[in-house]
Amino acid sequence: MTQRVIGVAGFKNSGKTTLVERLVTELTGRGYRVSTIKHAHHSFDIDHEGRDSFRHRAAGAAQVAVVSRHRWAVISELRDDAEPSLDEMLAKLDPCDLVIVEGYKRDGHDKIEVRNLENTNPNLSDEDETIVAVAANGEVSDCPVPVYDRDNIFALADFICGRTGLVEVP
Repeated sequence: MTQRVIGVAGFKNSGKTTLVERLVTELTGRGYRVSTIKHAHHSFDIDHEGRDSFRHRAAGAAQVAVVSRHRWAVISELRDDAEPSLDEMLAKLDPCDLVIVEGYKRDGHDKIEVRNLENTNPNLSDEDETIVAVAANGEVSDCPVPVYDRDNIFALADFICGRTGLVEVP
């Protein structure tokens, strides 16, 4: 089975993370198993100096697994290797009903563009054929794709379910 993927893309402070969070809540509430991938344009760390796992990485471990009865994580150090592609990261996820991808704005998967109309960023949907809908915090005119209120999570979730084939659309 092909993995169902929908992206959430937009510029800084457009509301991407809040939208992803709200969509995950709505879709898991409907009984779907949802995973997410978040692309960071900056360095990040899920592990901090002084922690045992940090010390393992600092000593040169290529991967460190941290495991408890509540969750587990594997931290992989890229060192001089290239950043993994979205497809490589999707392949690492456990099976699920849907993966919501935040970021990866230039990749070829379907995406919902998130717009904060208070910002003056260009419209992605004008140039990017992978944008299949827009979620905005106000009215948008002359848009080549369906437009949703950014806060209408129920309607956006319905759109995603239909677009990705989670439910059949008559």
